[in-house]
Amino acid sequence: MSEHSVSGLGSEPDQTKKLVAELPKLFRRLNISTMLDIPCGDFNWMHKVDLDGIKYLGADIVKDIVQLNHRYRTPSVDFVCLNLISEPLPRVDLIFCRDCLVHLSYADIFRALKNICNSGSTYLLTTTFPKRTANWDIPTGEWRVLNLEAAPFSFPPPELLIVEGCTEDEGKYADKALGLWKISELQKLFA
Repeated sequence: MSEHSVSGLGSEPDQTKKLVAELPKLFRRLNISTMLDIPCGDFNWMHKVDLDGIKYLGADIVKDIVQLNHRYRTPSVDFVCLNLISEPLPRVDLIFCRDCLVHLSYADIFRALKNICNSGSTYLLTTTFPKRTANWDIPTGEWRVLNLEAAPFSFPPPELLIVEGCTEDEGKYADKALGLWKISELQKLFA
């Protein structure tokens, strides 16, 4: 249980400080001007990220969280209720999907990836654990590590990897990272 965020321990300041520093660099490097953050959770740490020059849309399936996030709305920051698996996603430069696929069954991950590919967006930045050699299925709602380069997903190597510096559970998840892929490359696998 997190004392700082309803989104869990992964949204704590000590687990996100590297992302707060690294994401703006990635945005500039890739010329990101539009971004979908799904699921955005409670925006607890993301509001610390420099989003200058970016049209940010935070989406979550939990209506109460979306309502709560409306306090952060600006002309360039907005929030909507949206289901990653079953609802059309807007076309953006970057889909940011942190700590989500790790909670989904294989079937729901494949649905989400197909939906992401159908959005026509440019990049996907999502959680992966690159040092893991195998994946296993779970019921949606549970949790496990995922290496998106391993079967049954078999992503190509990411264009970029941001190792988060995760210290949860005494460093057991030290390889937790955000991998960046061109969605056009993933379309060959999931469209």
